[in-house]
Amino acid sequence: MLELRPFNSLGGAHHGWLDAHHHFSFAEYHDPKRMNWGNLRVWNDDVIAAGTGFPQHPHRDMEIITYVREGAITHQDNLGNKGRTEAGDVQVMSAGTGIAHSEYNLEATETRIFQIWIIPNEVGSAPSWGAKPFPKGEREGFVTLASGKAGDDQSLHIRADARLVAANLKAGESAEYQLESGRRAYLVPATGVIEVNGLRAQARDGVAIADEQVLRVTAIEDSEIVLVDVA
Repeated sequence: MLELRPFNSLGGAHHGWLDAHHHFSFAEYHDPKRMNWGNLRVWNDDVIAAGTGFPQHPHRDMEIITYVREGAITHQDNLGNKGRTEAGDVQVMSAGTGIAHSEYNLEATETRIFQIWIIPNEVGSAPSWGAKPFPKGEREGFVTLASGKAGDDQSLHIRADARLVAANLKAGESAEYQLESGRRAYLVPATGVIEVNGLRAQARDGVAIADEQVLRVTAIEDSEIVLVDVA
């Protein structure tokens, strides 16, 4: 089963400095049919104006992944962590018992991110933050960026039964991803046009996937694809 969720059907709001689109219910956007997808709770498509950002605010007991599509985001938190994450790279924050952080676009141009929240396997753990580069030009097929699954030692660790992968495909190229029985996926092409198991999706559309074992993604145009595999 594949369900297309066109970009123009998403919720969201324009705050001047932030143009936010929500694949799932978030903030003032509420849709009982789009509360979550398995343990995937939030997928926000955020465009942040230059020199602006999210001031310090708290979270707890949530795995929060930031995938930078364009520009860069600068993180700072009350644990003393600081870091700048550039396009193609990923940062992960395990909120645990509580963390307060800020995320600013200190660049001269707008920054585009996917902000992804996954419900953790455990609560009450110590909070943590980490980031890692994943150059787009070095990806062959789907590359694992963040994971809580055994064996994914080269990726950022999350405390959730989930895996974040991404691929960059030239027009005409294809890549496959295998889903274990009973698992779901949510896929968004950050750029380009793709077909996944015959369903066409444009840039920033969402595709909710269930009861599929092999996902074959073909790029109609040069495309950057982000996918979360969830329980």
